[in-house]
Amino acid sequence: MSDLPTGYEYDAEPSHDRDDQGPLPVLAIVGRPNVGKSTLVNRIIGRREAVVEDTPGVTRDRVSYDADWAGRAFTVVDTGGWDPDAVGMAALVAAQAEVAIHAADAVLFVVDATVGITDADEAVVRVLRKSGKPVVLAANKVDDQRVEAEAMNLWSLGIGEPFPISAMHGRGTGDMLDAVLAALPEAPPERDAEIGGPRRVAIVGKPNVGKSSLLNKVAKEDRVVVSDVSGTTVDPVDELITLAGRQWRFIDTAGIRRKVKNVQGHEYYASLRTNSAIERAEVVVVVIDASEPMTEQDLRIMNTVEEAGKALVIAYNKWDLVDEDRRYYLEREIDRDLVQFRWAPRVNISALTGRHMEKLVPAIEAALDGWQTRVPTGQLNAFLGRLVAAHPHPVRSGKQPKILFGTQASTMPPTFALFTSGQIESSYQRFIERRLREDFGFVGSPVHVQVRARQKKAKR
Repeated sequence: MSDLPTGYEYDAEPSHDRDDQGPLPVLAIVGRPNVGKSTLVNRIIGRREAVVEDTPGVTRDRVSYDADWAGRAFTVVDTGGWDPDAVGMAALVAAQAEVAIHAADAVLFVVDATVGITDADEAVVRVLRKSGKPVVLAANKVDDQRVEAEAMNLWSLGIGEPFPISAMHGRGTGDMLDAVLAALPEAPPERDAEIGGPRRVAIVGKPNVGKSSLLNKVAKEDRVVVSDVSGTTVDPVDELITLAGRQWRFIDTAGIRRKVKNVQGHEYYASLRTNSAIERAEVVVVVIDASEPMTEQDLRIMNTVEEAGKALVIAYNKWDLVDEDRRYYLEREIDRDLVQFRWAPRVNISALTGRHMEKLVPAIEAALDGWQTRVPTGQLNAFLGRLVAAHPHPVRSGKQPKILFGTQASTMPPTFALFTSGQIESSYQRFIERRLREDFGFVGSPVHVQVRARQKKAKR
């Protein structure tokens, strides 16, 4: 990434570190489309994380999950279906699966026992042999004794004993996982924990605005599938990347559709996982397509981030597609459209060309600093005293509520509790929020003000 300035170092190889241990052994799960790989991933990790649907090709990227079996931790990498005759997007998916094989310590090869050996299965076996990685063969969809007998035919693949399993019901997965542990190397000894671990950055936005291209450019490798077809990313994809001497956990997500209730099938679950990614992130980069007018959907996504109390950075992508004349007017349109999010850092970038990508990390760091800002109680009450003296609350029905005391209840996001003699109008509350920003910054962070009105004592 030659466009980026000196001092920005990139870790081109995907890392599988946890916060408290060295790199975990990596297990790649491969096989042709629709043999039940994602169902098996969910069975191994013990929760429904990987998107599962009967439609082939739902998983498209390499997606990593932490797993544990018999007291040993390892990383599971789910992949898209591997098809040697793939074209278009399917070819990109197959390439991701092949990369996963070479990056893994061992491979779990999944075959549909009810179908038997296909030409695609034999092609995968050739790739596995060439890689030289240890392979465990899982004969999936074995729900009864009759199919189990048919599974034994998979010995003819020549890669070892087939383990008859049912990913759906869990049948036989224990023996298979014992074989997996035998194939994986031992995890390195524990290292000192990094305080807080890598900062978590979620990349969100409408479908097809360039979120995956942005992650690939930051990672300096094709980490996720990029296609002009909207909705290519389904599962959130976590990637540990070193930028400016710090390690970050970037989370690429599926595009947020207009309304979750109108979305069907795997896109419904993908939308839920995107919202979950926002919840577990610390800072959210909302990607907007600069070549198209801003929509209500873009604003709704930013509102979702604000309501979740996360730090916010707004990235206008595809800036290279906007000509000079259009940029002049676009800047003014953006100022008007983002009037309620003026506190969020904004960067104009091109994930395709790398234009101004060096501005992304400083914007993220500024947003995190604002998100964690704490105002001392004495300083806050001095501010409130000056504010109320200059701009007292309006008198309503002959009464004028007073602010008795204020304190910052928490950070991440900054949340203030105001103890008052009566209820404060919402417009005055927003005025206080605005003045808090003017005096203390809080760049890139929502600011929440909670009013706690004094209760009148009941007359005896």
